[in-house]
Amino acid sequence: MAQAAEKAKSKNKKQTKFSKETYLNWYEMMLRIRRFEERTLMAYGQQKVRGFCHVYIGQEAIAAGLTSAIRPEDAVVTAYRQHGIAISRGISTKECMAELFGKKTGVVKGKGGSMHFFSNEHRFFGGNGIVGAQIPIGAGIAFAEKYKGTDNLCVTMFGDGAARQGALFEAFNMAMTWKLPVLFICENNQYAMGTSVERTSNVQDIYKIGSAFEMPSEPVDGMRPEEVHNAMERAAEHIRAGKGPYFLEIKTYRYKGHSVSDPAKYRTKEELKEYKDQDPVKMTESKILNDKIATEEEINVIKDKIKAEIEEAVQFAESSPLPDPSELYDDNYVQKDYPFIT
Repeated sequence: MAQAAEKAKSKNKKQTKFSKETYLNWYEMMLRIRRFEERTLMAYGQQKVRGFCHVYIGQEAIAAGLTSAIRPEDAVVTAYRQHGIAISRGISTKECMAELFGKKTGVVKGKGGSMHFFSNEHRFFGGNGIVGAQIPIGAGIAFAEKYKGTDNLCVTMFGDGAARQGALFEAFNMAMTWKLPVLFICENNQYAMGTSVERTSNVQDIYKIGSAFEMPSEPVDGMRPEEVHNAMERAAEHIRAGKGPYFLEIKTYRYKGHSVSDPAKYRTKEELKEYKDQDPVKMTESKILNDKIATEEEINVIKDKIKAEIEEAVQFAESSPLPDPSELYDDNYVQKDYPFIT
C-alpha cells in the first residue's frame, strides 16, 4: 500500500521536458566539475594543494540541477565538500584552483583553502568547515531576504552526517514557525566520514525528519540532473509563494573517500561498482547521444573546451603570487554602520 501511494504521488509530480541547451549546459557543468576535481586530486598528490580537501566526484548532478532550477540572485550556503557547488554558481575555475593553491588570485585571496570558498557577487556564502554550522546560517540568510521583502530564497545544503546535529532541529523549527524562504537540502552520499547512515540513526530516510515540523519533504534521485531540477523547481515554487521552507533529501554517492586522506576501505567493491554504473556524467552523455539530443561532435567540442579550461586554471594558479603576509588580517571584519542601531 505504501509503495503504491509513493508511486501515485510520484506520477502527480510536475515533470519538465528539457531542451537541448539545458542538457548540454548540464553536461558541460558536470564535466567541468569532474575534471576540476580530478586535477585537484593530482595537484594534492604533487603537494601543490595542502590541508584538508574534499572532492565532489559523483555528486555533480546536484550542482547541475541546482544551476537550472534556481535564480542567480538566490543565495546558496553549503558545507566543506563545496568546489562543485561554487563552480556551479559561476565562480571561475581559475579563482577556485588558485584558492586551492593558496594564491592571492583565489576566490578569497588564498585565505580560505578547500573548505572556505565565498563570493558575495555570486551569492555563494560558503563552504563552511564546522559540520552543520551552515544550517542556521542559511536560515538566517533566508530571514534577511524575508525582512527585505524579496522573493529570493536561500538554498541551504548539508550532508547526511550533519543531519544529526542539533542545530538542524533548531533551524527547522524556526524556519517553519516564521515561514522562512529556505530550501534545505541534504546531500545524502551514504557516509558521514566513514560511518554509514544506517549506523547513525533509526531514521534512515532522512527526508522524514521534516515531518516532525510539518515541513514539505521528499527524497530525490541525486544521480540524475532531471530529477534534481524537477524537485528543486517544485520546492522553489512552494517557497516563493510564501508557504515557508521545503526539505529535499537528495540521494547521491561520492566515488572518492571522505577526504584525500581517506582510503574508503569501509565500502565494498560491489557497492562502488553499483553506484559507478549510475555515474551522472556518463549517464547524461549517453542520454544525449542515444536520444540524439546532440551529436558526438558536439560532445567532443565540450570535452575539448573543458580540458583546455582546466589546464588554463592550473597554469593560472601556478603562476599567481602568494598573498603578502602583511595581508593576514585584511578582510576578516567589515565595519558597517546601521541607522537602526544607536
